[in-house]
Amino acid sequence: MNVQNPPLNQTSERIESAIQPGYMSGFGNGFETEALPGALPIGRNSPQKCAYGLYAEQLSGSPFTAPRTTNERTWLYRIRPTVSHWGQFRKADSGLWRTAPATEVEMPIAPMRWDPIPIPDEPVSFLEGIHTITTAGDAGSQAGMGAHVYLITRSMVDEYFYNADGELLFVPQQGSLRLWTEFGIIDIEPGEIAVVPRGVKIRVELSDGPARGYLCENYGGAFTLPERGPIGANCLANPRDFLTPVAAYEDRDAPSKMYVKWGGTLWVADMDHSPLDVVAWHGNYAPYKYDLRRYSPVGPVLYDHADPSIFTVLTSPSETPGTANIDFVIFPERWLVAENTFRPPWYHMNVMSEFMGLIYGVYDAKTGGGFVPGGMSLHNTMLPHGPDMDAFEKASNVELKPHKLEGTLAFMFETRFPQKVTAFAAETESLQKEYASYGHKLKKHFNPNQR
Repeated sequence: MNVQNPPLNQTSERIESAIQPGYMSGFGNGFETEALPGALPIGRNSPQKCAYGLYAEQLSGSPFTAPRTTNERTWLYRIRPTVSHWGQFRKADSGLWRTAPATEVEMPIAPMRWDPIPIPDEPVSFLEGIHTITTAGDAGSQAGMGAHVYLITRSMVDEYFYNADGELLFVPQQGSLRLWTEFGIIDIEPGEIAVVPRGVKIRVELSDGPARGYLCENYGGAFTLPERGPIGANCLANPRDFLTPVAAYEDRDAPSKMYVKWGGTLWVADMDHSPLDVVAWHGNYAPYKYDLRRYSPVGPVLYDHADPSIFTVLTSPSETPGTANIDFVIFPERWLVAENTFRPPWYHMNVMSEFMGLIYGVYDAKTGGGFVPGGMSLHNTMLPHGPDMDAFEKASNVELKPHKLEGTLAFMFETRFPQKVTAFAAETESLQKEYASYGHKLKKHFNPNQR
């Protein structure tokens, strides 16, 4: 599929209104797209001379010898190869961005919850506004994750970034973002997500004012769609709803900075041009977006519960079958119809650890207040959690009729690794210090003389 976008050869302020991003449909497809006709070579990847004086460059997301089903690579046809973007790198201030392993504080074992972190008044870019809440695993071993909140009040201008430590999953909660990637343009708003693979260069801009959201940094296997098993071929996240940008390039010479996160350290170098100069590309290793409101949930239609794994949108596999490095799970609008059933999530302890956030609405297991959009919670491996008192009492006594949960969207980053809380997360005023004791409010209902 060849779809053209005009070159991004003007200042970003001038082209924002001029360019509407275009997309190609499908998950993990072998795409091809060119912004200039004939920029893609036919029948080969690396001709002796590329059209328009371009350079051919391959970006590999997997080892060369990975099985075909997991082999990820894309050929890029660009104005300058990445090696020409390379300057003298020096350490940059990582701010509050942390990378696993990062044991900064030792917190008592307990459930934890935070109010929304306020958006600052001063100018803060994407890189400056990342606040790490938890880390898990070891980025150097390519296992685990980081859970972050981003707070953005200014667009990146002549600043570019790529992450060598992991892929990035953006989950907007307030405000929209425009991700200018070397593959093309992605616009996302609350209710949508975007995934940027490791090594892909981006510039993050605001679309409609300050923005806050969640960011999952995946050190392990790339996110993919979960197997449906007995569910079969349909429902959950359908491949056709994932969108990958068409080619769009920036031919711009201007003093710029390239930031690279590598080995847990942020590095920066000066350069004199934009690295978003890919005129055409083909392959299956590329950024993409997905509208969570298109997720097709399934669930019990008579009684009892199915496991929350039925709400998995994306999964990062590990070397252990059936055990995820990360599962990205959502709790969207849906009908509750089960008879003689306690409908909210049950009380449980889990070998997986759960970082949860609320994009909008009310989460059905926490109706007593305190868990609001922009907030988050952590229920670590083998620590107990479940509905609060208000949710329990209501769900235990309400007349069970078909009921639709509307206007709600919560999510979870779930990992097999224990999540370590950062010093920032432990010390911020947003931490709800009394949350660990919410279970104490549950009443004793036991009566041996009454069934």
